[in-house]
Amino acid sequence: MRNAILVALLFIAGSLHAQPGTERQNLVQFSGVVVTDSLMPVPFTHILVKHSYRGTMSDVYGYFSFVGQEGDTILFSAVGFQRSQYVIPDSLNEGKYSMIHVLNRDTVTLNEFTVYPWPSREQFRDAFLALRLPADDHQLALRNLSPAETIQRMENLPPDAYQSFQYAMAADHTKLYYAGGTPVVNLFNPIAWAQFLQAWQNGAFKKKD
Repeated sequence: MRNAILVALLFIAGSLHAQPGTERQNLVQFSGVVVTDSLMPVPFTHILVKHSYRGTMSDVYGYFSFVGQEGDTILFSAVGFQRSQYVIPDSLNEGKYSMIHVLNRDTVTLNEFTVYPWPSREQFRDAFLALRLPADDHQLALRNLSPAETIQRMENLPPDAYQSFQYAMAADHTKLYYAGGTPVVNLFNPIAWAQFLQAWQNGAFKKKD
């Protein structure tokens, strides 16, 4: 008889404990926004329930939302801000709670630290004097070409835009200077002869197939 009564009491207690709503009465949909003292959002704030692994992280706008319990101590932490906590009230009339949580900035002052590239100035001076920088393209070209070949290649380079402009302007000035007069005869002009010989060497008068 006693065993039957004990079993009945255990069954009643278990049924009461398993009734829907009794276990979830203290569950709260806890949401809010994490901001600074100037009401700017604090993104990626870690929001955890104290002494547990439950929590979430705020988005880029500082908004967060997760399921907690009444009386939970919520820890807020973000890089560059002081850690703070908040306790969810245990006398809520509904299963949700919203808030705006303000984090104070945490200014960290580091001690002065001087970095030297070498243990001493003397070693740095010796290493600097012994430094051999790699040669650039111009130095490599001067090293691989003889002076005579360099001069010859410079003479055979085509004129650039500025030289072409100067040549065209000089031709226009010469044409205007001798306009209405006798054409100039370049038979005794040494510059014309030099240009003729240069064109001859370059093969400008060769027949083209």
